[in-house]
Amino acid sequence: MLLPGPDTRVVELRVPGIAGATPESVTGAVATATVAGDKLGRIVRPADRMRRPAPAPSLHAGGRPVPRVIEGYVWAAMTSGGLAKASWALLFPFSLANVAHWMLPPIPDGKRVAHGLGMALRALLRLAALLLTMLLVGQLTVVTADLIAAQCLAPDAACLTSLVPRSVREIPTARGLIGLLPVLLIVFAMHRLSTVDWTVTIKHELGDAPGRRMPTLPGGGVEADPDTPALRALHVTAALSVASLLVLGGPLGPVTAGVGVLWVAALVLLAIAGVGVFFLDDPTGAQARGPGRWLRAALSTVPRRVLMIASGLLLIATATLVEPPAGKLVGADPTAELLGALLALVVVVVAVVLAPAALMARSEWAKQPRELRPWAGGWMAAPMLALAGLLGGGFGAGLAITLSESLGYDELVLPLGYRWITLLWGLFAALSLVVLAVVLPLWLLSRSIAEKRGSYTPPEVALLHKDRPEDAKRAARKWRQASWQRQNYHRLLIAAAGLLTAGATFGGFFRALNIPVPGWASGLSGLGVVALAGLAGGFLYVVYQASRHPDQARRLGILSDLASFWPREAHPTVPPCYKLKVVPEIVARAAEHLAEPNTRVVLVGHSQGSLMAAVAAAWLVDSLPEHDRERVGLVTAGSQLQWAYPRAFPAVVPHSSLATLAGMLGPRWRSLCRGTDALGGPVTTWSRQVYDGRLLGVGFRPDGSEGPLSPAVAGPTGSLVLGNDHWLPDPMGGPFPALRWAPGVLGHNEYQPDPEWDRAVAIAAGLETP
Repeated sequence: MLLPGPDTRVVELRVPGIAGATPESVTGAVATATVAGDKLGRIVRPADRMRRPAPAPSLHAGGRPVPRVIEGYVWAAMTSGGLAKASWALLFPFSLANVAHWMLPPIPDGKRVAHGLGMALRALLRLAALLLTMLLVGQLTVVTADLIAAQCLAPDAACLTSLVPRSVREIPTARGLIGLLPVLLIVFAMHRLSTVDWTVTIKHELGDAPGRRMPTLPGGGVEADPDTPALRALHVTAALSVASLLVLGGPLGPVTAGVGVLWVAALVLLAIAGVGVFFLDDPTGAQARGPGRWLRAALSTVPRRVLMIASGLLLIATATLVEPPAGKLVGADPTAELLGALLALVVVVVAVVLAPAALMARSEWAKQPRELRPWAGGWMAAPMLALAGLLGGGFGAGLAITLSESLGYDELVLPLGYRWITLLWGLFAALSLVVLAVVLPLWLLSRSIAEKRGSYTPPEVALLHKDRPEDAKRAARKWRQASWQRQNYHRLLIAAAGLLTAGATFGGFFRALNIPVPGWASGLSGLGVVALAGLAGGFLYVVYQASRHPDQARRLGILSDLASFWPREAHPTVPPCYKLKVVPEIVARAAEHLAEPNTRVVLVGHSQGSLMAAVAAAWLVDSLPEHDRERVGLVTAGSQLQWAYPRAFPAVVPHSSLATLAGMLGPRWRSLCRGTDALGGPVTTWSRQVYDGRLLGVGFRPDGSEGPLSPAVAGPTGSLVLGNDHWLPDPMGGPFPALRWAPGVLGHNEYQPDPEWDRAVAIAAGLETP
């Protein structure tokens, strides 16, 4: 412990999670004032009635009060607010495909086969992401060019007659522009979105992030890819070209001999896009290898613009020169179904190639306890990619079905494959209803009976709630529920992706054999129509709500916010990565405070903020001189840094990186956790057990090594401290003098009112012994 000097002060820099954090909730004040940053990322402090920065309550450490400055980094504006950000919810399938890249297993050093498999997986993921873009744009083209322009607006069709008069319907160019101009505008909007990046406004002089130099730190290699502009141009080229190809006749040949040149041009542009995304290889920002080196030179600024302009001109030429038929487009069915089949094939290949890659990476975690090993043995990228494809295909089909039903014209014909899609989603919806109507009530009933008979009480609960039997009973129930949820989140995801994938496989097989949907399945198909319409309507509802009520829509978009942490890699058309702005600005703000010799900075991260705080702490400690590192501390609360991130993203947040950071910080890394928290958990300890009334476990030691720890010690506020983890009683004890008290089981919320918060900050600042 370093005794505080007379001029010592502590700066507590808080980084919130994603669940609707406000400046007031972050700082624990009734009013705040902005002291640095911009509209997207604000540094705030508690304020007085005049909205001027006010001093924070002192931090008691070393037997006396120490001046403390509380600052919060509020970044909610990067992911919520406004119609533009609300539209990002529509790109959630793209975000899942991009996240799948970061879930790939690590590549062991010195293994050429593993390196080749890693390159193949990255190439296949980029190809799958391109096919996902083409599938969604192709489905939009089915809606605009086939359902509306060709079928609904045919001269003799009694559809939308009040909106589009017959005189306009008889003009082929007008119908062609109505069919393809919306596609051009949507692709242009997607391109504009993919160019949005956040600007770092708070600068620092600590050098570049250690991601490339020290990949052993948390978040190492999570940086912007310089090949993203090329990937963006190839996606635009493929999207516009596939829309043109659908109208020109599809993959089987041009609809007429007069459009043969345009048809060939569309195929050539699609081939260029496919080959380009497959061979672009720059996963960590290093020099591209193999064909990617020449592709990077070939896809410079001018060639990229030429490709996008050529595909745009091709679409315009198709809209003006090709006369839409008075009925269904010939190329609609084969184009949509071929794209779905190709995407399914690539997903299967990824799943197959991922199996040996994960087995070769197993040496990285084979010696770890089962609770620390990656989910599904490092194979989680496959179900994530499958879910992205299924959601993308389902959303496009749901949009087409919803529009077809709302037009009220019975003669509209959708692609035949949509019937099998509706049956697939109908089966999934029926199974979900059975689970909700039968399995869930039975499970709840059995739990209720078990509660009345006296269920199992985790021994940790008995230690944390001595002499409080009612609190122990409530905590035991929530503790069991939270533990079950943390253990089964990924299993539920794998099960949903597996069921949908199996159904899609059988449906595609029957469709390839031209087997019609059986009559007995009409009811399930109807249920699937409702499910798909609900899927499409749900995405649109999120957009509508976010444009009117940003706070409410933020709660609806939590999964999208989680996906936005990762930079663009496999798919360029995803929301900008907030990590590339938040972490450098946190580091810069901390460096400003550390410039004062008597100041100690403690980064405090809650939930998702704990990941960014840990990455920022790693950057700081790696960049600062040895004598300044002692003035940096880290506190994580309700964190996913053990049970989720190292297991879902084993290549970029491996368990070994947390051990490295633990060795750098020693006892100055504290973790607040509750057993009732279903979203957070312990970070620095594992393999816990209660023996002879004492909590034992294995965890990080001060030097970064791993091994058995001394038994947990009861803290003065009722917590149990095992290693660097502080287990908090929930419900809290108290009320406590001079502190706000929060009643009830708190779970993932309200870590600040617990008095152990201040004690953890004091220890992280090096002012108090654990």
